[in-house]
Amino acid sequence: MTTFHLVQADLVWEDIDANLEHLERQISNIQSGVIVLPEMFSTGFSMASAKLAERMTGKAVAWLTKQATQKRVCICGSLIIEEDSHYFNRFVWVTPDGDITTYDKRHLFRMAGEHDHYDAGSTQIQPCIDDMQLRPQVCYDLRFPAWSRNTTGYDALVYVANWPAARREHWMALLQARAIENLSYVIAVNRVGIDGNNVEYAGDSCVIDPRGNYLLKMDAREAIASVEIDLVSLRDYRESFPAHLDADTLSIKNQDN
Repeated sequence: MTTFHLVQADLVWEDIDANLEHLERQISNIQSGVIVLPEMFSTGFSMASAKLAERMTGKAVAWLTKQATQKRVCICGSLIIEEDSHYFNRFVWVTPDGDITTYDKRHLFRMAGEHDHYDAGSTQIQPCIDDMQLRPQVCYDLRFPAWSRNTTGYDALVYVANWPAARREHWMALLQARAIENLSYVIAVNRVGIDGNNVEYAGDSCVIDPRGNYLLKMDAREAIASVEIDLVSLRDYRESFPAHLDADTLSIKNQDN
């Protein structure tokens, strides 16, 4: 069994120091398992990439590493990173030994101009804890099922988000669909509150099992909720209902006109 701690936070707009201080207070009592923070946990969902970006040697990544190594936990979330004059909405996974794995958000939310301020990622990662294989995704990635398709045998999708309350029904429906179609758990963390663009967030952080059942569902309040995930029951379900064996193999063929 692996315990996941979903940190549903009200983020301070574009204030890295304030968010790190606030989140540190929130997670102060957690001493095991996996801590999952929202998308852009240190700034909120800002397009001020040039102003707010840090390098991988910056304070927010250093803070993640400190939390992971001192608490002996895994911790993850996304933040604004600059690398070689490019900006990324980067998911960062840190282990208790301080090892870091990163994933750059693939699908950039053009309705907010994210594609004008950030570069898209092109590769997936699959970190592991307690023999559980995880597939991290960031917010808008949720709308694109081909990107999350379970062709590598992962056990849980991990979504971190700043998903607006105006489309909360989409959030809930798509998360259930991703769990059911991929025969996997879904662990999803969204923020709450109102950001600097006057966008409201309803939380709805949750954990869903491969049958589409909620194991945990949070409301719109700032809080931390924890849930244990059983890898044995997942494998038993896949054995009894092996729909993945009938999945299509898709390929794109070039064809002369």
